[in-house]
Amino acid sequence: MSNVLAENIMIKNVLTIGPEGKIALARLKMLRHGVGALPVIKEDNTLVGILTLRDIDFAGRDIMDLPVKDLMTKDRLMTANAKTPLTKVADIMIRYGFQRIPIVDEERKLLGLVTQTVVIRGFRALFE
Repeated sequence: MSNVLAENIMIKNVLTIGPEGKIALARLKMLRHGVGALPVIKEDNTLVGILTLRDIDFAGRDIMDLPVKDLMTKDRLMTANAKTPLTKVADIMIRYGFQRIPIVDEERKLLGLVTQTVVIRGFRALFE
C-alpha cells in the first residue's frame, strides 16, 4: 500500500483562484464545477492558501465583495509532496480532519490536489 504515491492519484487539472479574486467568483466557480474548495495561488502558481465553500457559507452573504485573501485558510494549510505515500496522506486527513490536501513541489508550486474521494478510489483500486 505504501507504494501508491500522491502523484499517482492526485487531481492534476485543479481549479484555482488568485488571492485578489472576489469571494463571489470563488463561490460561483465551486458551485458550477461541483467542488468544495479552491487552492489559492499567486500568478507564478505558488500556493498561498485554500478557500472552501464551507468557509464562505459560514462567513455569510455580506463578504461576497471581499478578496479571497481575506477569508482563505493560510495558517493551518496542510500540504504534501508528490512522493508522499497514499497512506500518509490519508493519515493527515484523518488526524486533522481535512477533506483535501494540496500537493506542492519544493517551491510550494501547486502540482495537484488529493481529496477524500481520490483517497477512497486509491484504496479501492488496491483491492480490485
